[in-house]
Amino acid sequence: MQPRSLIATVLAAASLLVACGSKQENSAAPTSAPAQVVAKDDALAAKVPPAIASTGKLRVGSNIQNPPNNFYDKDGRTPMGSEVDLANAIAGKLGLKTDYSDMAFSSLITSLQSGRIDITMAAMNDTAERQQKIDFVDYFTSGITIMVQKGNPSGVKGPDDLCGKSVAVNLGTSQEAFAKEQSGKCTAAGKGEVTLTVTDNDTGNQTQLRTGRVAAILNDLPTAVYLAKTAGDGKYFEVVPGAPINGGPYGIGVNKDNAQLRDAIAAALQALIDDGTYGKIMKNWDVEQGAIKKATVNGK
Repeated sequence: MQPRSLIATVLAAASLLVACGSKQENSAAPTSAPAQVVAKDDALAAKVPPAIASTGKLRVGSNIQNPPNNFYDKDGRTPMGSEVDLANAIAGKLGLKTDYSDMAFSSLITSLQSGRIDITMAAMNDTAERQQKIDFVDYFTSGITIMVQKGNPSGVKGPDDLCGKSVAVNLGTSQEAFAKEQSGKCTAAGKGEVTLTVTDNDTGNQTQLRTGRVAAILNDLPTAVYLAKTAGDGKYFEVVPGAPINGGPYGIGVNKDNAQLRDAIAAALQALIDDGTYGKIMKNWDVEQGAIKKATVNGK
């Protein structure tokens, strides 16, 4: 995929940030969360470009297969997830309704540049390379998260507790690189190395954790949270508390020629942060660890 970490897909085939496109073991139905009702803010709505305001729609491009960020409800047609709720809330503040287009991740930026969509929201990392093509309004911080067996029998409370333990990661990911780096720190401190199980099969990693062959899986924050909540009806795994490791921002993509829309979205996002709606959405989807306090444009 693109320069974002790979995530395990839950409902379909390839996914985004950590796993290498393999299906996860859990087959539980998607977990829904209560939507936040957001009223129009007339002052913010006045910031929306007239060409968009006149349609009453905010056209959102996404790659809808990444729980809990964005995925389809049981009907197979209705988008849902933390990003979907946030996009709806932003649109609500601006007096708009979201109109989703599901497309390949690789086509999102070109679709934005061509005017087919107004924004992208698809767990896309805000990177310097992408900023050359589009602008970003950053709305979430993701990164590496430690997932352990329910009850945390190995007592892993942070990266230093991985010393002397076996850890599962996916091949070629930032998680693998971090685990090797952490192993070096462990041995330098006179502790046991981190024994790596490196695969391209996220389902296999989950099996190894469930059976105790590894003490932890390094995964991306949203995926780890979703797995902990849904696998075995929440009885198999849990996420070690703490800020994401080596975190980086997810950004709402906006055409560089539409600074007015970009700034309106940033203002709406900040209003949602300030009035507590944003925090409620993050809490509803159990991803508070990645919540931000200030809406930024291109990471600034």
